[in-house]
Amino acid sequence: MNAFEALGLNEQLVQSVTDLGFENPTEIQEKAIPVLLSGTTDFIGLAQTGTGKTAAFGLPLLQLIDADQRHPQALIVCPTRELCLQITNDLETFKKHSRKIATEAVYGGASIMMQIRNLKKGVHIVVATPGRLIDLIERKAIDLQKVKYVVLDEADEMLNMGFRDDIDFVLKNTINRESTWLFSATMPSEVRAISRNYMDTPKEVTVGRKNSGNENIDHQFIIVPAHNRYEALKRLIDFNPGMYGIIFTRTKADAHNVSERLSKAGYEIEALHGDLSQQQRDAVMGRFRSKNLQLLIATDVAARGIDVDGITHVINFELPDDMEVYTHRSGRTGRAGKTGICLSICHSRESYKIRSLEKMINKQFHKVDVPSGKEVCRKQFFHFMEKLMEADVSHGDYETYMPDLIEKFADVSKEEVLQRVAALEFSHFLKYYENAEDLNRNDNRGDKRPSDRGDSSSGSRKERTSFNRRDNGYTRLFINLGTKDGFYKASFLQFILDESNLKKEVLGKIDMRDMNSWVEIDNASAGTMIKSIDGKRYNNRTVRMNEADGGFKRPNDERGRSDRQEGRKRIYSPRERR
Repeated sequence: MNAFEALGLNEQLVQSVTDLGFENPTEIQEKAIPVLLSGTTDFIGLAQTGTGKTAAFGLPLLQLIDADQRHPQALIVCPTRELCLQITNDLETFKKHSRKIATEAVYGGASIMMQIRNLKKGVHIVVATPGRLIDLIERKAIDLQKVKYVVLDEADEMLNMGFRDDIDFVLKNTINRESTWLFSATMPSEVRAISRNYMDTPKEVTVGRKNSGNENIDHQFIIVPAHNRYEALKRLIDFNPGMYGIIFTRTKADAHNVSERLSKAGYEIEALHGDLSQQQRDAVMGRFRSKNLQLLIATDVAARGIDVDGITHVINFELPDDMEVYTHRSGRTGRAGKTGICLSICHSRESYKIRSLEKMINKQFHKVDVPSGKEVCRKQFFHFMEKLMEADVSHGDYETYMPDLIEKFADVSKEEVLQRVAALEFSHFLKYYENAEDLNRNDNRGDKRPSDRGDSSSGSRKERTSFNRRDNGYTRLFINLGTKDGFYKASFLQFILDESNLKKEVLGKIDMRDMNSWVEIDNASAGTMIKSIDGKRYNNRTVRMNEADGGFKRPNDERGRSDRQEGRKRIYSPRERR
C-alpha cells in the first residue's frame, strides 16, 4: 500500500501525489492528514515553511469537498498574494485526477470585478488574502454561510502584518464551519489567543520544537564594525560564486541602496520593497524564480509569502528587531530536504541577540570569519576552473576552428595560456582585492558573548569602562541637546546625520534625555562627528559634543555647565558601571 494511501487519501489524490514524485509524506503531512480527513476536528499545526504544509491541509480539503455542491465549502486565508497563488497552484496540481473541483484565488492588486465574476460562477475552495476577502464580504460578493472548513495559513505572519481584526471578522462570519485548521511557524500569544477564542479543543501537532529552526539550516554569523557591513556582504557573495539567495534589510531605503551599489558593481540583484507596483513586484519575482537574478534583497514586509525552491543562502544584512522574524527569514532556505545557510552580519554590540536566538530556536550559531581578499580570489579562480572543465563541447562545430587555434597558440605554452585566461577572467577581482583589509575583529577575545566578559569584580574600573566604550567598536559621545530642544529620536537622528554627513549605519544606541543625549558611534567615525557638530549653533546656542568620558572642555554658558554635571553623574554612576 502506498504511504499516502495508508493515511486515508483516496486513489485519485494518491495518483496526483505519485505523479509529483512524492513517495513518503513529510512529518507534518503524516501527522495532520489522518486528523484533518475527519473534517470535524479543530487543528493546530506548528511547522516551518518548506515542510509540506500546503499538501498537509490541501489534500484533506480536496477529499472532503462535495463537488456537486457548487458554493464555497472551504476558505483558506493567507498573508500575501504570492502565497495565495502558490496554494492555488498546488491545489490545481493535487486535484488533476479528481472530480471537477473549482478553486479561486482572491487577492489585492488584481481585478476585483474579474474575481467577483469567477465567484458567481460557483467555486468550492476560495484562497484569499485578508484585505481582499473583507472587501468581497462587504460587497456581498461572497457567501461564507456554507463554508465548512477554514484554514489559516502562516497565522503568525498575518498577525505580524496587522490582520488580527480581519481574522476575527472572517471567523465571526463563518458561523457554520465544522472545523478550523491553523498552521503557523511560531506560536506567539496572539496566535494562541485565536485558538482559545475560535477553536474547540484543537488537536495540536508540532513538527520539531516550537519556534525551532529547520534542522537543515546552518546558522552562521560574522562580527564586523558597522561601517564595514557592505564590504563584508560583498565578500560573502564573492566567496560563494554559486550563491542563490535572499538578503534581508530592516528598511526599504537600505534594500534600495545596497541593491543599487551591488548592481553597479555588476551583480545580478534587484530589490523587493513596498514602493514597487504589483506588476513590478511580479516581474522581479519572475526573474528571481527563473534564476535570471542571483540575488534578491528585501525587507521583511516585502518578502512575506515568498516561496522559492533552491535558495542556498539567506543573509541578514542586519538582524531583525523582532527575534521571531528571524525564524521566517531563515526558513526561506533549507527547504524540501535540502541544506541551506543563514548568515547574519553583526557588530559586537549585537552579540546578545545571537545568544537570544540560539535559545529561541534551540540551535547553535557558528561564528565564521569574513574571507580575506586572497581567499575570495582563490575561491573564484577554482570555481571558474571547475566550470571550464565541465563545459559541454559536444554541441557546436568547434573542430572547424581547431586548426586556426592550434596555429595561433603554437608558440605559447599551456601554462601561459592558463595565465592569460586567468588574467582575462579575474583581473577585476585581483585589482579590487589587491590591498583588501582584514575585516575580522582582532580584539583577541574570540567569539565572546556578553556572558563571556568575565566577573564584574575582576579588572579595574578604567578597564571595564574602556571595554564598554571602545573595545566593542563604539565610542560614546555626549551632546548638550535633548528633548527640551524640540527633538524626538527620529528628528535628532536626522539632525546629527545631516550635520556630520555620515550614514546611519555608523551609529549604535542613542539615549535621549531632557537636557542632553548620548550617542554611540563607530570608533572610526567619532572624530568626524565631533568635528562637524561641536561648536555649531542651534537655536542661538552653542552645541557641544565630546567623548562622554572626557566631559565638556569648553562650557560657555550655564546650560553647558549643567550639561557637564549631568553628563558626569550619568557616566560615572555606579548603576551604569554595573
